Amino acid sequence: MNSIKNRLTRRAALEHAGCGFGHLALAGLCADSVRAANPNAEKQPHLRPRAKRIIFLFMQGGPSHIDTYDYKPLLYKNDGKKMPFDDARTIANTGKHATSERVMKPMWKFKQYGDSGRQVSELFSQTAKHVDDLTFIHSMHTEGVAHGPATLFLHCGSTSFIRPSLGSWVTYGLGSENENLPAFMSLGPLSTAGGARNFGSAFLPAAHQGTTIGKNGKLDKNATIRNLTNADLSEHEQLKQLKFLQRLNTEQLKTAGQNSELDAVVSSYELAWRMQTNAPGVLDLENETQATMSMYGIGEKETDEFGRQCLMARRLCENGVRFVQITSGATGQVSNWDQHSKLSQHAPQAKAVDKPIAALLQDLKQRGLLEDTIVWFSGEFGRTPYAQKNGTGRDHNADGFTTWLAGGCLKSGFAHGSTDEFGHKAVENKVHMHDLHATLLHLLGLDHEQLTYRYAGRDFRLTDVHGSIVRDIIT
Repeated sequence: MNSIKNRLTRRAALEHAGCGFGHLALAGLCADSVRAANPNAEKQPHLRPRAKRIIFLFMQGGPSHIDTYDYKPLLYKNDGKKMPFDDARTIANTGKHATSERVMKPMWKFKQYGDSGRQVSELFSQTAKHVDDLTFIHSMHTEGVAHGPATLFLHCGSTSFIRPSLGSWVTYGLGSENENLPAFMSLGPLSTAGGARNFGSAFLPAAHQGTTIGKNGKLDKNATIRNLTNADLSEHEQLKQLKFLQRLNTEQLKTAGQNSELDAVVSSYELAWRMQTNAPGVLDLENETQATMSMYGIGEKETDEFGRQCLMARRLCENGVRFVQITSGATGQVSNWDQHSKLSQHAPQAKAVDKPIAALLQDLKQRGLLEDTIVWFSGEFGRTPYAQKNGTGRDHNADGFTTWLAGGCLKSGFAHGSTDEFGHKAVENKVHMHDLHATLLHLLGLDHEQLTYRYAGRDFRLTDVHGSIVRDIIT
């Protein structure tokens, strides 16, 4: 009799073994039956993928390509001379097609680096050491002559309409590699120039929007995903609460029918539970060696913030996050890339990112991650070869600028296209932002023409009805 009394009932066993059986119950809840409805479940690509993920280094404000990566000797020869320039920004501001402007030479010296002999200015002397791993596109051009429209176009393929961001399209097309972490994360995202739209999912299912950490280019030592843990309830109590909420949500879904936002809420509860035991370890940079921290410039005043973002990006990528964006130069910082009158401020901004970017490239390569990771460096546009209002800065230039990529699927130490002899307009092998988007999707195994979503009676895609793959840069 005593043995029968002391025997645990099924209910009691589950209650006492909440942490063990509870995890098994949740695993079942979040596995086969839920996986079919999970919008972030891993999906088959259209093509053979050449890469698995992207780290996007966004230089907000428009770094001057002719002061960084696009060497133009004629700027030195004609420095100070008045010459006619015709660009979209001038037309928008003055209505005139050609105005006489004072040519301004680069403020920093250029030097050849690596076996490829690519010219890089002293602003990026550390990144330049990896020039043989980079693929330069010197013939970029885009749409939008102001920061807001151009930034939206860079991220979403549209200057004004609400469209899904590139990271959202990637997760929509491929899903997640790791069900315990978000597939798309934005570190230090902007609150201006499009704000949340730059990592938003627009009309795609809400589950595909980016998860953010920090804001406006800042990621302090304690930055983490907000509301990740619950200090008021035990793990067992949270599990019971989750299961109860899932039952309610399931009933609500039966009543409401297909509902993207409600689907996202249901999935987010499950993801949040799994992240509690996975994300903190991934986000904790203190697990890194001091040598690694020093390599990224963490602990140094100038490089600490961006260094933390770059190191966290590497940790996220090696844990299966598909798309990680890092932002430098947010408006309001002491120095930023948006310099119309003080181009000299490019120096502290470059110093803040140069060492961390070089470390990221080295770290990815030595860990074998660069083989299937694309690193993408770009601003929303470039800068003019002339001094704005005869001052010491440069105006916006959407007609020609440089971006670079790195990754095992790309031709390393290679330069594609060119601007004219002053670096003003893209003239040879021009690459539109739609073309670059199409190429990035292609490298991930996605056909930009097939990656569509039907909304409001028509099929939408990131590249709209445009875009051609830049095959010349692919190995």
